[in-house]
Amino acid sequence: MTKWYLVQCKPQAAYRAELNLRNQQFECFLPTHRVRRKRAGTLRWVTEPMFPHYLFIQLNEDSNWRVIRSTRGVARVVSFNGQPCPVPEGIVTGLQERCAELNSIEPAQLYKPGDTAFITEGCFKDLEAIVQAVKGEERVILLLNLLNRNQTIEIPLGAISCTR
Repeated sequence: MTKWYLVQCKPQAAYRAELNLRNQQFECFLPTHRVRRKRAGTLRWVTEPMFPHYLFIQLNEDSNWRVIRSTRGVARVVSFNGQPCPVPEGIVTGLQERCAELNSIEPAQLYKPGDTAFITEGCFKDLEAIVQAVKGEERVILLLNLLNRNQTIEIPLGAISCTR
């Protein structure tokens, strides 16, 4: 009978560990989700592990545990008192369903017209503005009150924040 176990991965090596374990014909599951990260001054959607440094592996009692520990990217199999502890089946099944659901949904726009935003870069830094429109994936058009007059400005999406 196969059960799910938790594997701790080395830092920044979860994808490498999953690939190497799959190459050894092990059934693995690395829960991921999409998040918005600022890279090189622009906001981008990236897929990251839901639980950094951990992935699930399906094994049976007579599996060779030594090859898992010596796999590149793997730190250890999570154990208690020297015995690997199986993860309840319902947890992994629920995570698989939820991850499939989350990764199939198109990410929502970060800002919508009418939202309040704070400019974080450039000559208008620390000023409050109203989002008028989102232009593509990289730019946003803001309504800014300067000298008691409403002005429209267009700036990179990475130069605003929804909190101060």
